[in-house]
Amino acid sequence: MTGAGNDFVLIDNRERTLSLTRNQVARLCDRRFGIGADGLMLLEPALTEGSDWSWSFYNSDGSDAEMCGNGARCFARFVADLTGANGEVSWDTIAGRIRAEPAGGDQRVNLTEPEGLELGISLTTSGGNRDLGFVNTGVPHAVVFVDDADDSMVREEGREIRSHERFQPSGTNVNFVQILSPGNLRVRTYERGVEGETLACGTGVSAAALVAAAREGWESPVRVTVRGGDTLTVEFDRQGNGFANIFLTGPATTVFRGSIELDG
Repeated sequence: MTGAGNDFVLIDNRERTLSLTRNQVARLCDRRFGIGADGLMLLEPALTEGSDWSWSFYNSDGSDAEMCGNGARCFARFVADLTGANGEVSWDTIAGRIRAEPAGGDQRVNLTEPEGLELGISLTTSGGNRDLGFVNTGVPHAVVFVDDADDSMVREEGREIRSHERFQPSGTNVNFVQILSPGNLRVRTYERGVEGETLACGTGVSAAALVAAAREGWESPVRVTVRGGDTLTVEFDRQGNGFANIFLTGPATTVFRGSIELDG
């Protein structure tokens, strides 16, 4: 499945018959020797009362991931296709319970509450002196404001900031954000775990929208265009100096279904 160009392998594991190793996940996500994806999700029974399901989510290198906004929309569509659910669904993640609902042809996902919002972080990188913001939207995200996202060295400078001592020990995702007009952004994202640029990142889109809204004084919603060409919408409520009730709306599309043999 793909969510605005962020692509995923999704597997029905409701019977809990499948247990994947890190190497197996990495092979499935390999674009030459496997299926190819930015991440992988297993649909599994709920872990807590009040949730419909749970997921096990992995980055393309096989490491565990807390949360993924584009993945969440794909997961919700996957659940609907398998179970016939046509309303709200909820599931457990490492980052907390996620809820989603259909929104026309798109999916609207209620993300976990953001944490650790910071503005005015100064870093010196190979790109010069950078003014950054930071927020955790289920996973950590640095937000770098640039004049032109197309001129940004996303891979090189993204890798540098991702591992910067300021964000240790876990590192951070890095978003290069261009303000197009009030309430409208363009973003390119270097993703931790993928260790490269992806065509879209839902939690990164949300982080960019929240940091920009805090910095510029914008109200909800904020629209964000990603490298894959789609525009996602981020809605939020202001809560003191922070934000609550974060919703991300955008496409979630099934590309193909199939089977694959695994070694080991």
